[in-house]
Amino acid sequence: MTTDTAWPYLEPHQTRGHEPTTYELKLARTLEEIFTHDGHELADVVAGLNARQVRTPSGAPWTEETFRTEMQRLGA
Repeated sequence: MTTDTAWPYLEPHQTRGHEPTTYELKLARTLEEIFTHDGHELADVVAGLNARQVRTPSGAPWTEETFRTEMQRLGA
């Protein structure tokens, strides 16, 4: 049996075009917290973001529509 060290490997950020911004890092950390403590439904996520006062890029409270739009923009 031979060991092939030429196997491709997964680079976790291989599709990322830039380092995450401060906003993106805060949003990601907050989403992890919400998924852990509040739930996975879209309504839970929106309520969790608003309860933690993490706002949209424009500074407005989240709605289901603004969350969907932002996730699409971020490529999530």
